[in-house]
Amino acid sequence: MSKKSKIKSWISAARLRTLPLSISGILMGCSCALFSINLNKERATIFTEMDFSISNQFWFITLLGIITTLGFQVLSNFANDYGDGVKGTDNEDRIGPERAIQSGAITAKQMKIAIILTATISLISAIALIAMSLSFDEVLIASVFLFLAIVAIWAAIKYTVGDNAYGYKGLGDVFVFIFFGPVSVMGMYYLITKEVYMMNIIPSTLIGLLSVAVLNLNNMRDVLSDSKVGKNTLVVKIGFERAKKLHLFIVVIALLMLVCHLLLQFTQLSYFDEITSYLLLIPLFGVIPLIKHIIRVHNTEEPISLDPELKKVALSTFLISVLSFTSQILVF
Repeated sequence: MSKKSKIKSWISAARLRTLPLSISGILMGCSCALFSINLNKERATIFTEMDFSISNQFWFITLLGIITTLGFQVLSNFANDYGDGVKGTDNEDRIGPERAIQSGAITAKQMKIAIILTATISLISAIALIAMSLSFDEVLIASVFLFLAIVAIWAAIKYTVGDNAYGYKGLGDVFVFIFFGPVSVMGMYYLITKEVYMMNIIPSTLIGLLSVAVLNLNNMRDVLSDSKVGKNTLVVKIGFERAKKLHLFIVVIALLMLVCHLLLQFTQLSYFDEITSYLLLIPLFGVIPLIKHIIRVHNTEEPISLDPELKKVALSTFLISVLSFTSQILVF
């Protein structure tokens, strides 16, 4: 295999199409932090004194957050390729794109080395993010975030790797919700503002549920091949038709969370500036493709037809987070 082909194989194994979804929670967390900064400015509280320092570090923290999360996602993709590859889960029955180990483009040993290197780089990036965000007298909080980073690395690897891979027991949805939702959104919010705001559970649930929706789609698409090899995803356990109903429920609740989140921000800011506050509603444009999506899924009878829908939900989630972030920049 030529060097150029090898590089293409590694790029393919990194599964670039999954990366926008992985940073959606980071962008939403940064968006919530910006809103808090803006609102505190409007209220002219003592937090105004913090605005310069927060703004001065904001872009560095955001960038490191994105880099760290991308590292975790690539690590997860490599580990997924390795785990499913060595178990024989990736075979001719699989509907999605052919995996690197499955095709023979990358050996299991090479992928294992890549997993170790990616995990190391991700941990270094996480440590840099924590060091940039927290001061020396916040050792306990820093330890919590370091623990979360280590657990995230473990979760990325153990999804399909090993005899007790939780992805083979139908627990992938739980871990995806936790790490793509609350950990990403509320974690970034805290690193920027040094505050815990419990109402951020609403946007956290929004991003977490839409991320679960992508995984649910993936598992609905692969339900036949997964059931043959003993990969007992939630979809395999409850069946294709029930999974479709679950998917509808997940996306609808996520959209309700989006509306609640935006209305909460709108009512808070409109007290000070009604005209500017309408900019906060821009993310509602991301609802349109998701409504079309749930209609398509409802009418789908064949799992193979769901493959294009993964990209639609992932990009719609990314669009909502980008629009949320952009609207805050415009208000700011």
